[in-house]
Amino acid sequence: MFHKEGYKIIAITFIVVILAYILIDKFVTIEWLQIALFIVLAAFLYLILQFFRNPKRNTVVNDSQVISPVDGKVVVIEEVFEKEYFNEKRLQVSVFMSPLNVHVTRHPINGKVLFSKYHPGKYLVAWHPKASEENERTTVVVESESYGKVLYRQIAGALAKRIVNYAKVGDAVTQGTDSGFIKFGSRVDLYLPLDTNIKVSLNQKVRGGETVIAEK
Repeated sequence: MFHKEGYKIIAITFIVVILAYILIDKFVTIEWLQIALFIVLAAFLYLILQFFRNPKRNTVVNDSQVISPVDGKVVVIEEVFEKEYFNEKRLQVSVFMSPLNVHVTRHPINGKVLFSKYHPGKYLVAWHPKASEENERTTVVVESESYGKVLYRQIAGALAKRIVNYAKVGDAVTQGTDSGFIKFGSRVDLYLPLDTNIKVSLNQKVRGGETVIAEK
């Protein structure tokens, strides 16, 4: 299964690969070079299909837990001052996604969307300390009756040129459901209450919609 955000790019890629195959078959007469170019085309198509895959996840809905919104690796766990929405200290957990990770963003908790904002910006590498404030990004705040308010921020990386965010203020959202997509490399930050119990560790690999990030 592929994410709807990839349908157009996948279709264009198929057309380009087919045309390139025809041209190589017609004009490249050196057998080893022809085979090498066919392998490059196949690898390119495979990478595009991998990037836009949208595997089904078995989310166990739990109002006392925050689950990972994306696949990737935990690169930050620290107390910070969140100044866009809360204006207070929060626990930040950041998950970095390589171009090979699934890039679907999923709602980390059940609740109501209180805030959703897009920010244009730079394209610093996703692990850069200033990426969360200077890169292209979206900020979403969801309030759960049992967990409180959780902010998650989609951050574009050096390769990402478009962030897709489906969350709208007033929406009632379900934990683990699709909330957006980030194209070609990125990171997601979670800002959690200080009294939350973090269940992951640095450099741990997590799965969107399944791995428990924190609980109360």
